[in-house]
Amino acid sequence: MSGFFGVASNEECAFDLFFGTDYHSHLGTRRAGLAVYDEKTGFSKAIHKIENTPFRTKFEKELNGLPGTMGIGCISDYEAQPILVRSHHGTFAIATVSKINNAEELIVNILKEGTHFFEMSTGEINATELVAALINSKSNFIEGIKYALEAIDGSLSMLILTPKGIYAARDKMGRTPIILGKKDGARCACFESHSFLNLEYEYDRDLGPGEIVVFDKDKARTLVDPDKNMKMCTFLWVYYGYPSATYENQNVELVRYRCGANMAKRDNVKADVVAAVPDSGIAHAMGYSHESGIPFSRPFVKYTPTWSRSFMPTIQTKRNLIAHMKLIPVHALIKDKSLLLVDDSIVRGTQLRETTEFLYSSGAKEVHIRPACPPLLFGCKYLNFSRSRSEMELIARVVIKELEGGKDVPLEVLQEYANPDTEKYERMVEGIRQKLNFTSLRFNRLDDMLDAVGIPTENLCTYCWDGKE
Repeated sequence: MSGFFGVASNEECAFDLFFGTDYHSHLGTRRAGLAVYDEKTGFSKAIHKIENTPFRTKFEKELNGLPGTMGIGCISDYEAQPILVRSHHGTFAIATVSKINNAEELIVNILKEGTHFFEMSTGEINATELVAALINSKSNFIEGIKYALEAIDGSLSMLILTPKGIYAARDKMGRTPIILGKKDGARCACFESHSFLNLEYEYDRDLGPGEIVVFDKDKARTLVDPDKNMKMCTFLWVYYGYPSATYENQNVELVRYRCGANMAKRDNVKADVVAAVPDSGIAHAMGYSHESGIPFSRPFVKYTPTWSRSFMPTIQTKRNLIAHMKLIPVHALIKDKSLLLVDDSIVRGTQLRETTEFLYSSGAKEVHIRPACPPLLFGCKYLNFSRSRSEMELIARVVIKELEGGKDVPLEVLQEYANPDTEKYERMVEGIRQKLNFTSLRFNRLDDMLDAVGIPTENLCTYCWDGKE
């Protein structure tokens, strides 16, 4: 995944850019970058690896070393960005949140025009560089941005820093958000709305699907009107979004609370306490607890002072142990208890099975699992979500393949398994429960989850659960 932040100000922007970008750290773990523009010195840029080090630590020295009144920043799981481009449109910096399924086809077409690309260490082409090339293939800058949005199979949102202002363009189906903020003498655009709150900006508005705006310190001007059709990623509310984030006027924390409450309304399990897999499961669990009347407890806690980021030393024999060392049990809240454990989702199931075994070994009597979203049946083809990159690794698909005798399962049969009112669904859930050794397992229903989000269901993407585009 990736997240970005852009700011245009009547004074030096480095402070707002530094902290606004940092507030997107939960969306990326590998690369981060800042780019600024100053009328006297032009463009400046800094990019660092952040795999084992927080953004602030890596970029602290840049806080006073990037002069300019406009800038964009990005944190990413994949390519290094923002990138700086010199073209017939002039020089600009660009950052993207994207998944480009037809990248090879687009690259081949662009190479025919004599353009070249730099390969990353993975052997792949930087997706943001590809987007810049698509923009540059058109004679008009705005037409180039529109062309890039339309040419991509997948999703694409972007921020572009130019000497004249910052362009913000939201994905044509609105799969990812762009939110505008404003304060006296400055404006900003970002992925996460909470990123500007402590910087004294106030919410302005969400961009619509396919909308393109350009903004400076004084105003934002729409260049391409938004489309009415939207398919925003529902998983942003369920898992990826930060609790304080708000998309389409629906706060992430409140949506998760409603998800938990909706699960509890359909459940009749007897448990001593409701607990959460931290951190994304907490609001779901609190909603379940308040609706059911079963008290909320924290039978294990996350140790964050030295485990604030993912860290995996190259000690192969200890990898499974290290993967969950940040979770520390509170034995007094586990021993002889019947626990109902709420998580945001079950993907492969490996970590949740290990967590369950860890609770049993710590004295738990029962462990009932309640995922806040339905079984994941399809790998996401619209966003770069590492959690569901290969659909055949999904625990639901593993169980379905076993139930179907090891043969490939057609889409219409998979959609039967996605329907919670069918016998196939019940057999799948029981298969998952047995394989992961849970006392009981009940997933949130798709209709209940969509109800919890609070926007029209036709505006939400549900592909990873039901295969419907």
